Amino acid sequence: MTYSEHPHVDLVKVCDLNKARARKMAKQYGAKSWCTDYRELVEDPDIDVVSIVTPDFAHTDIAVAAAKSKKHILVEKPLATTVEDCRKIISTAKRNKVTLMCDFHNHWNPCMHRVKEAVDAGELGTLQFMSLRLNDTIAVPRDWLAWSGKSSVLWFLASHSVDLVRWIFKDEVDRVYTVARSRLLKRLGKNTPDFFMSTLELKKGAVVAIENGWIMSERMPIVCAFKMEVIGSKGTMLSDVVSHGAVQKYTEKEVSLPDVFGRPHIQGKTQGFAVESIRHFIDCVRLNRKPHVTGEDGLAATKVILAMMKSVETGKPVKMR
Repeated sequence: MTYSEHPHVDLVKVCDLNKARARKMAKQYGAKSWCTDYRELVEDPDIDVVSIVTPDFAHTDIAVAAAKSKKHILVEKPLATTVEDCRKIISTAKRNKVTLMCDFHNHWNPCMHRVKEAVDAGELGTLQFMSLRLNDTIAVPRDWLAWSGKSSVLWFLASHSVDLVRWIFKDEVDRVYTVARSRLLKRLGKNTPDFFMSTLELKKGAVVAIENGWIMSERMPIVCAFKMEVIGSKGTMLSDVVSHGAVQKYTEKEVSLPDVFGRPHIQGKTQGFAVESIRHFIDCVRLNRKPHVTGEDGLAATKVILAMMKSVETGKPVKMR
């Protein structure tokens, strides 16, 4: 949608393994054509930019092929699910001199940006700890993502969480301890953990507690919960991205909290931080600028996610290398 609305973009082609879906999306958003093989897309001489929104485990081959074909690349988080694959994508992009950005769109989230501004201005003093809660209802892994059993809420949501920690604290993770449980989703045939609870110790001494789950009740008025608390030596900030209650809707059919930050539709145009990151990427390509979020940021987040997974497997804290 963002590409089809942008005045400096021509939506050339939509690619999806599902032929009917590819055709439908191309028609809906005014793309000139569609295909079912990513190799056809990256080899198209009329295409300058490729946006990769496949399942997380399927990013690497497409990104590498796009870079080799001199296409600029926006990759949905996470960049890739192994350190080796992240480095392969980054090195191929650099070698072919193409723009590479990992879409951690919370850098454009007004709630998070206000926290970041206060931290950078020193209003909170020396940061001490953060608690971050980013969960989805059980409908997401059960109904929305056919591939959820091949992934986890760590890749889907904790990648955002880790990136926010690195960005807001301007620090790197030193040690990770994570626990998980697998009960509800396995009963539904989804071979993925229900939730992860993580403690991150940062190099400058701050501590972060992160909660990422995929089992909130589907009766919730919103599909996710996204809250953060940051405490420093001189102040505290709280942020509630989705359940703030700025707009509440009660009808015979539902109770809901309509989105006013992420991707609201206003005056016939999509707005919000979920699309501003894409517009930023477009500007970087047009103006030959370095993206605010780089491939290296994607690599850093993946390293932490892998440490979380190792901690769950061993039952012990994991020291980052």
